[in-house]
Amino acid sequence: MKKLFGILKPKKQPIVVVSGLPRSGTSMMMKMLEAGGIPPITDNIRTADDDNPKGYYEFERVKKLKDGDVSWVPEAQGKAVKVISALLEHLPAAYEYRVIFMRRAMPEILASQKRMLVNRGEDPDKVSDEEMTRLYEKHLAKIESWLRAQENFRVLYIHYNKILQNPAPYVSQINAFLGNRLDTQKMAQVVDPSLYRQRKEKVSG
Repeated sequence: MKKLFGILKPKKQPIVVVSGLPRSGTSMMMKMLEAGGIPPITDNIRTADDDNPKGYYEFERVKKLKDGDVSWVPEAQGKAVKVISALLEHLPAAYEYRVIFMRRAMPEILASQKRMLVNRGEDPDKVSDEEMTRLYEKHLAKIESWLRAQENFRVLYIHYNKILQNPAPYVSQINAFLGNRLDTQKMAQVVDPSLYRQRKEKVSG
């Protein structure tokens, strides 16, 4: 603890941020971290459904980061919060972040998003797969470059496809990244291959 004007000042704890493109495995990672012992920041407004049977682990105020709603951020220290990659740049610079950035095969992301739109009764073909791929890849290149330039962000990239196939080594990486304080056995038990419904080899044009 730091001492300021004779008063003990609590040391800031890093905020664990789970990020990535939509439908890239962020909800699963949030559940893994919770099982490992890191409390999640969530309001349970968006409840589990057919697209995410284990829950979304979302916090609605995250969506207002770009509008300057950051008063909740101090309470996120020592906890985990899901922030999609497009909003990472709006997190206040006064805090330390440990970002677990989820990657996933692009055809699977697109197929999963289309399935979600169909389930919501929306048009899944407003934008072509080719255009979405181009936009997403451009965005990822930009945000990964931005992350490399931030002194208060440390990033661990985890591939959704690979962790489903063999969780143990990736759980160990996550544990080391977050200070070797997690229950790795419980984290690995969260990984459920039965939810892997948009496998790359099954996805066609």
